[in-house]
Amino acid sequence: LLFLSALPPSKQAGESQQVPIDRQIPPPLAALSGGDPVLERQIERASRLVNSPISILLTGETGSGKEYFAKALHESSQRRAGPFVAVNCAAIPETLIESELFGYVPGSFSGAATKGRRGLIQQADGGTLFLDEIGDMPKSLQSRLLRVLSEKEVLPVGATRPIQVNIRVIAATHCHLETLVREGAFRDDLYYRLSGAHIMLPPVRDRQDLAWLIDHMLHLYGQKSADRKVTKLSHETMAILRSHSWPGNTRELRNVIEYATAVCHDNLVTPDDLPEYLTKTETRVAEPVKSSKPDPEAADLLCSLRTHHWNISATAAAMGISRVTLYRRMKRYGIAQPNHLDQ
Repeated sequence: LLFLSALPPSKQAGESQQVPIDRQIPPPLAALSGGDPVLERQIERASRLVNSPISILLTGETGSGKEYFAKALHESSQRRAGPFVAVNCAAIPETLIESELFGYVPGSFSGAATKGRRGLIQQADGGTLFLDEIGDMPKSLQSRLLRVLSEKEVLPVGATRPIQVNIRVIAATHCHLETLVREGAFRDDLYYRLSGAHIMLPPVRDRQDLAWLIDHMLHLYGQKSADRKVTKLSHETMAILRSHSWPGNTRELRNVIEYATAVCHDNLVTPDDLPEYLTKTETRVAEPVKSSKPDPEAADLLCSLRTHHWNISATAAAMGISRVTLYRRMKRYGIAQPNHLDQ
């Protein structure tokens, strides 16, 4: 999210309302919060780990800013001059994820490039490897990833000798990995290797700095506009934004701000400039099949579908997964599209 790349005038780099004066927070991390106490505590914890070799696991709802938190960790560390390589484990087809991650040597399989290819893990050498949606990594590849983390070496497809890599690994997921471990879908040894430190990001609806977050986005989009004027919100508009539950979190908020600033007049956003779903009564939609043990991932998936008005392509793109994966998750949790409720 672009709004995390700079600070508005109201919050200068290094400030933190919840952190003791004797601990300086690196500017990239300080830029993530406008004073929310929960997020500030996580930022303070993260500031102690920026140069630690241990792996970090970021958790939080879809769209809560996990990748940008990972980027801030990288930019705050001694590895900031090295590459930051982000891998969405849910977006790469299972048939390609092995060659994408580990690379391959020439002639290792039909269709391979004649010169071979360096995998994403090797491309992160000297920097940070960010594994997003790690919970969707096929179990068949989890053991190979475990070796990368434990031995700091990667074996390309078709190769006979491993290649040493110097990487810092940060993983992220909106799933409950502990549940996947209990169900046998995720290796417990890999889970413990990834979660050397666990940072949980709060959803937007629980953040006390929502007004700052909105102003922050407006400020940055104003900087990007041709006339360099910062758009303002009417009091009624701000009230609507602050009362919304933001199931899509910062990703949804960014889209709303970007849309509103594009259609408003005289640099003032009124309720008429907001997407219609924010100002009208929600219509009846499908609910997940009732269960004695509600699954947080099912609720998160349903919220994302509602946010995108049950547009499967838009929802899959927002979640960073394929349509096939989205349909598979909908089937898993018994979620049906509204027009299929009575079938």
